[in-house]
Amino acid sequence: MRQHHNVLYITTPGSYLCCHDQAVEVRRDGQPPARVPRHHLQAIVCLGPSTVSPPLMERCAEDGIGIAFLSGQGRFLARVVGPQDGNVHLRRAQYRAADEPARRVAIARGFVLGKVANCRTLLRRQARELGEAEGAPLGSAAGILGDLLTRIQGESDLDSLRGLEGLAAKTWFECFPHILRGDEAFAWTGRSHRPPQDPANAVLSFLYSVLATECGAAAQAVGLDVQVGFLHVEKPGRPALALDLMEEFRPLLVDRLFFALVNRRQLAAKHVERQEAGACLLTDEGRKVVLTAWHERKREVLTHPILDEETEWGLCPQIQARLLARHLRGDLDLYPPCLPD
Repeated sequence: MRQHHNVLYITTPGSYLCCHDQAVEVRRDGQPPARVPRHHLQAIVCLGPSTVSPPLMERCAEDGIGIAFLSGQGRFLARVVGPQDGNVHLRRAQYRAADEPARRVAIARGFVLGKVANCRTLLRRQARELGEAEGAPLGSAAGILGDLLTRIQGESDLDSLRGLEGLAAKTWFECFPHILRGDEAFAWTGRSHRPPQDPANAVLSFLYSVLATECGAAAQAVGLDVQVGFLHVEKPGRPALALDLMEEFRPLLVDRLFFALVNRRQLAAKHVERQEAGACLLTDEGRKVVLTAWHERKREVLTHPILDEETEWGLCPQIQARLLARHLRGDLDLYPPCLPD
């Protein structure tokens, strides 16, 4: 069990969660029960198989506390929430925008621009840190992303926009071997997921799942329908809007943290394990290391480029969801992605 700010993470498989007065009680075999006051919580995230009592689910639904269930490697499984708040007019505006091709591509373009621009910013920064010789490949890749940004800004076809996003992602991932300098177990050989095939991808997939869960919670907190997105294809049970919102934060929150964990040797081969089927997953200890670093990163402060106010990184998905809602209501002409310096 690990509590960070207003999110309770259950990292020990087989835990049992129940009510104890005004607290959440967590029982684990052979250990004294732990209790966390419910009024401190916004969400509970169970990593791996855990059991939540029906009375606790009822209390959490009444208190607006979402309960998310993730697999051991961080893949989203389900989320239990109470009655959804939010203005029905906002959701109707969201559906209309998603059904109107021009508006849909304009909003999707904002998500892609945010992701690609933030990747380019990180590459430029990393190139300066490495110096002229070692940083040359990263500077070249930043130039490619700059050209793609120009094309993205003028793209009005959704499928073509997705293709440009794919080219940008390919360019970005090809830079990882030039950035990673830690344990050889985390050497980069390419992106693999569902399931991840190596330690590096095990960490990335886990963090992407955590980020998607938090972006989904942010969208629902504003009153948006998390199943209706703009960039990602809608499928039954797929949180398309959460996947949209997380795009601009992939490089800023996940990839940058992944580089730091590996390069500072906070992660080692002992933190991952290979399953019989070939999937590579984080161990319990590995998840705790990653989650601790994740929440330290979320507590870091930045000046939000749109609001021009200091805020924690962990609040940025909430801010972006509200900015999207403002655009859908007609208060903003365009959806403005988060582009910090």
